[in-house]
Amino acid sequence: MASNPTTMTTPPPPPPQQQQQQSAAEGVQEDEDRYGGYTRFELELEFVQCLGNPAYLNYLAAQKLLDKADFVAYLDYLQYFTQPKYIKFITHPPALKALELLQQERFRKEILMPDVMTRMMNEGIEAALDNQRQHP
Repeated sequence: MASNPTTMTTPPPPPPQQQQQQSAAEGVQEDEDRYGGYTRFELELEFVQCLGNPAYLNYLAAQKLLDKADFVAYLDYLQYFTQPKYIKFITHPPALKALELLQQERFRKEILMPDVMTRMMNEGIEAALDNQRQHP
């Protein structure tokens, strides 16, 4: 399931707050038809979770995607995952920190450096080990 957010010219509007039951069901069916059997929300969720991988962030930077205004706008749009009603779907918490960091131009440039990527990976491993020690 790979989404291609770079083909968007402007970020899409956030998910609707509430709709009638019937129109919501129709919207899901339309999304599934349009996105290969997955809803747009599922694809965006998977993409946001991938952002928790420093090697993937480095790859995005190497592909110059983090330099494109449309892609940066898409990352800004994805901030809706930080809202309480959406955050509960995140299973990889470093993804939210990465999404936050990607809002900063300086970070988008620095993640291209291998030592920054390596440091983020090491910090993630240390955090996971600390969590495992605290909650055996």
